[in-house]
Amino acid sequence: MSSVLVLIGVFIISFLLGSIPWGLIISRVFYHTDIREHGSGNIGTTNAMRTMGKVGGGAVFLLDFGKGLLSGVVAMLSLWFLVPGGGLVPESGVSYAFMLAAATTGCTLGHIFSPWLGFKGGKGIAVAVGCLFMSFGVMGACVELAIFAVLVIATRYVSVGSIAAAGACPFIACVIYWGDWPAIACFTLTALVVIWAHRGNIERLRDGNERRIGDKKEEA
Repeated sequence: MSSVLVLIGVFIISFLLGSIPWGLIISRVFYHTDIREHGSGNIGTTNAMRTMGKVGGGAVFLLDFGKGLLSGVVAMLSLWFLVPGGGLVPESGVSYAFMLAAATTGCTLGHIFSPWLGFKGGKGIAVAVGCLFMSFGVMGACVELAIFAVLVIATRYVSVGSIAAAGACPFIACVIYWGDWPAIACFTLTALVVIWAHRGNIERLRDGNERRIGDKKEEA
């Protein structure tokens, strides 16, 4: 039971970490504007780059990425210091992978459904990448980044790379954690929610009016 309680605690802490709207905070504190009133209205990295430039957008990415890393650290510390047997006791029902997966899900959902913004937020990519560096390790996370980068370069659509990387997540989870179905289910849920968060992009891609990298801003 203690392992399950700690798992729930890790999810809640990770959700709260993910819910910190760094895009909005940086836009207001340093640029004296509200990022939600510009571009796509999203608080994530892509709109931050378009709204605040490379410095502001880069800061948003690093802070969102950091939320993901920190959620993984929370999961690891919980395993090492709070759960008897490190959460790896079979009868506990909570594995090392499941704890990390719960942190990934919590942090990503917190970012997409931030309670501080009326349960609205970003699309979860930067946060999820930070989470996956802890959950999948450097190699697994780099595979995700490679999928993203190749498709963005090939199509000039950030959304295409983001959706493809999210779609690959459950398959990579299966390779790394085969047999740990609760963990794989968490990664799959996270991927599906990230894809759902891109539903507007999917519609614009279908209609042929999604913005590519390098496109000029539309005139008012």
